[in-house]
Amino acid sequence: MGPHLLSTTNSFSSASSSFVVTYQSSFLPTLLSPSSPASLQSISAVQTEEKPVTLAKPKKTTLNSPKLYKKNALKTSRSLPPASLPVTICNALDDIINNFIDPPILRPSVDPRHILSDNFSPVTELPPTPCPVVRGSIPPCLRGGAYIRNGPNPQHLPRGPHHLFDGDGMLHSLLLPTNGTAPATLCSRHVHTYKYLLEREAGAPVLPNVFSGFHGTAGIARGAITAIRVLTGQLNPLEGVGLANTSLSFFGGRLFALGESDLPYYVHLSTNNGDISTLGRHDFDKKLVMGMTAHPKKDPVTGELFAFRYGPVPPFVTLFRFDKEGNKVGPDVPIFSMRDPSFLHDFAITEHYTALPDIQMVMKPMDMVLGGGSPVGSDRAKVPRLGVLPRYATSEADIRWFEVPGFNIMHALNAWEEDGGSTIVLVAPNVLSIEHALERLELVHGCVEMVRIDLRSGTVSRTPLSADNLDFGVIHPGYVGRRNRYGYLGVGDPCRRFVVW
Repeated sequence: MGPHLLSTTNSFSSASSSFVVTYQSSFLPTLLSPSSPASLQSISAVQTEEKPVTLAKPKKTTLNSPKLYKKNALKTSRSLPPASLPVTICNALDDIINNFIDPPILRPSVDPRHILSDNFSPVTELPPTPCPVVRGSIPPCLRGGAYIRNGPNPQHLPRGPHHLFDGDGMLHSLLLPTNGTAPATLCSRHVHTYKYLLEREAGAPVLPNVFSGFHGTAGIARGAITAIRVLTGQLNPLEGVGLANTSLSFFGGRLFALGESDLPYYVHLSTNNGDISTLGRHDFDKKLVMGMTAHPKKDPVTGELFAFRYGPVPPFVTLFRFDKEGNKVGPDVPIFSMRDPSFLHDFAITEHYTALPDIQMVMKPMDMVLGGGSPVGSDRAKVPRLGVLPRYATSEADIRWFEVPGFNIMHALNAWEEDGGSTIVLVAPNVLSIEHALERLELVHGCVEMVRIDLRSGTVSRTPLSADNLDFGVIHPGYVGRRNRYGYLGVGDPCRRFVVW
């Protein structure tokens, strides 16, 4: 199935780095509480490209600029209780840091007046809203399905610096009717993470922003204030600190909102009224106690899901998997041969292997403590590598590392095997300016490359596939880990405007 472009009269502006398209409405369990309709939206155009689709039928389961925010900021009608003394002190210390030690104006790349503007201005939640078809009809291949996307959208004005990735997760869904001319239903809801609920109750930000807040002396100070909040009972990090704002994954009969700094959040789209709800943080029978990648890989043949977590202390990366029923199975596989903590955002699988990148973007918390820098930076002296490990391995004993100088990937498009399994092929955008990957997104350029690894000789070859600035790629999910021909990517020209390629 090619990309489905659905333009509405009210465009959503928060960033979206991934999406899920579903074609079987039977996977969407029914919610009981309908929401009141809001103003009408209209589908103005639908464009599709038809290709064979085979999807298994899943189980049923249960800114600082007030002017900028005047239109879009979330408002609460309830009165908040008076703040306790510890809360008042922590908030005052936050204000001192944000106004005098680390004011956003000194770092334009994290100034919310610039970051949260134009296409990335925050939007409020939208209850289920009818979207009449005003021209043409919804194609048969889309009827009865749903389009859902995830992206960062802060619920409160930032108190200080704000990175594009720091926003709370918000899901935007378009539930399509079985009748091609009946109205679709548009809905936008925040993912109810622990952070979101905590800050909704407080009426203001509580946790510091990860991507923009931990920088130099101010980062150390914010860390100290967070520790005070924990000690005084204002927050409990064991309940989760993630945003669930990066992607969506459907496996084991459930749909999850994902962010790599936390566990998955089980979310739910009603086929009755098109509303979205969060059913809770999911630990898979207490077998998953830390974060999980926001880009797991689902094998289209076996139904298994392969994933990993990473962190700043050894083992820096640990692999694990789930069976087709959504149960976490097998032992975790720590990768101790990863020599330093890479900022590992994505990986790839083939029919028999896992391909793990080790890139020049690394976590360097001591740079913040000693050098006044950021805890995540680049190491230009490091030679990027790709690790290849049998995907059912119970230890890292059989992992093989292959040096690929200058090959830094944030997102993998796909990987597969050739020559009877003796060659691994990986396709991914190579970030040519890795030093800007977090601070200056407008300077990042991704050149899509094909890397071939000969497992017999150990040789590695590379072929550029496009010189355009491309990223956030997806493929037909039926080809994950198998050779495919087509990929669909966002064009960054510049980074703030994405179109389908």
